[in-house]
Amino acid sequence: MRALLLAGGLSLIGTLLGTRWAIAVLSKQGYGQLIRDDGPTSHHTKRGTPTMGGLVVILATLFGYFSAKLLTKDAPSASALVLLFLLVGLGVVGFVDDYIKIVKQRSLGLRSKAKFGGQIVIAVAFGWLSLQFPDDRGNAPAAPAISFIRAFNWELPTILVILWVLIMIAGTSNAVNLSDGLDGLATGSCVMVFAAYTLVGIWQNNQFCEITPGGQCYEVRDPLDLAVVAAAITGACFGFLWWNAPPANIFMGDTGSLSLGGAMAGLAIMTRTELLLIVLGGLFALITLSVILQVGFFKLTKGKRLFRMTPLHHHFELLGWAEVTIVIRFWIICGICVATGLGLFYAQWVLGV
Repeated sequence: MRALLLAGGLSLIGTLLGTRWAIAVLSKQGYGQLIRDDGPTSHHTKRGTPTMGGLVVILATLFGYFSAKLLTKDAPSASALVLLFLLVGLGVVGFVDDYIKIVKQRSLGLRSKAKFGGQIVIAVAFGWLSLQFPDDRGNAPAAPAISFIRAFNWELPTILVILWVLIMIAGTSNAVNLSDGLDGLATGSCVMVFAAYTLVGIWQNNQFCEITPGGQCYEVRDPLDLAVVAAAITGACFGFLWWNAPPANIFMGDTGSLSLGGAMAGLAIMTRTELLLIVLGGLFALITLSVILQVGFFKLTKGKRLFRMTPLHHHFELLGWAEVTIVIRFWIICGICVATGLGLFYAQWVLGV
């Protein structure tokens, strides 16, 4: 448990101090955010705000996790290393996207095919790696089956498992990316979801089949170490929120949103709570659904719109809501989703269904 506290605390300190330095460096280099012309006009005042702050979040997470392992003299687990590979890999894809935006001076970075191609490469590599490295009980970091709160009792062929992992990672990373449109919205929401996965990992470790065998124990590889990674990401996001809260001094950019969304999916896959992520990350699912509905309605009605603008938070901006009001209310929705998800997770253990 010391590793949990150390990882979270050191990551938080890392972003609290590191982000201030990053703001100065990025501002000096002129690495400022470009604003889409068709967005809310109130966002034009944000033009030039430093971006790529996700780099600090990733580096602080790595610093917090590996420092905690060093201080507790505990070796990193296979699950944690594969998860951190996913975090860093998608961070690299996001960094290239952000860098192109800045160099080319346009609000769109990588072409959609190139961006999705990068996500595919990282997701497929993660999917394959997560099915390797079984422990003494035969548990690999990922299960060869789809899961809700536990893995279902039927296995899929490896190719289908990797395809499912790809869908989850692409969907979740892009969902967080879509949500990163208002100051602090995605960062604050990520704090809650990753904190929830910290609790999930702690509970699964306490009811780990190798420690407390029984009908309700969890067959998860390295649950406590997954909780340490989740705690490190939680602390990193929490510290970054100091500088990203309205009015933001820095944006995380695609570097942060893609990597955090991918790590969220990775935790769901490794803790065997894949479909539960739809509940825990309900806010991200709702925002993504608003985009899907808008596009579908626009095509079906030949030009009519269901919302004034999507993603959903921009709809409320155009209705006249203050940005900070939208952010706080969406945080409340996120908190309700997280509480509901944790409630379902605990209820399943209590009821044994």
